[in-house]
Amino acid sequence: MRLQRRFDVSQPRKRVIELIEKDETLTGLFPDADTRVVDRSGDRRTTVSRYRAFGREGEATFHFTFLGDGNVRFEKVCDGNVWRSLCGTLSFEERGKGTRISIELDGKTKTLVPEFAIKGPMQEQIDQMMAALEQRIQAGSKAGASRRRAR
Repeated sequence: MRLQRRFDVSQPRKRVIELIEKDETLTGLFPDADTRVVDRSGDRRTTVSRYRAFGREGEATFHFTFLGDGNVRFEKVCDGNVWRSLCGTLSFEERGKGTRISIELDGKTKTLVPEFAIKGPMQEQIDQMMAALEQRIQAGSKAGASRRRAR
């Protein structure tokens, strides 16, 4: 299953990447979960999220790798009952004075989990990630502008 969402922001690519590198931006990608960064190793950060889905509590671990070109690759540690693999990218493309942000997810469910059963919740998840990311970038941009005006 492959899902992709894109949106444009008015901030330059460099500023967007600076905001993405903040822990609070990564943890904010999962707004309905209690998420924290548990490890920082070189260009990689690991988050753990506690969540509730389908009436059950769970925990999800993601590794985020910051690439040399500014994009971010992420993968879920698939130790549960649903995913055989789940990975994705956050990519940033200059668009005039702004930036186009793409979120892509690519996943394979375990044998007894039909993809059609999980596609709706995953579409909702990627939409939440997109909205949370857009909100963080807009808020970070306003905070940066306020600091510049205060100087």
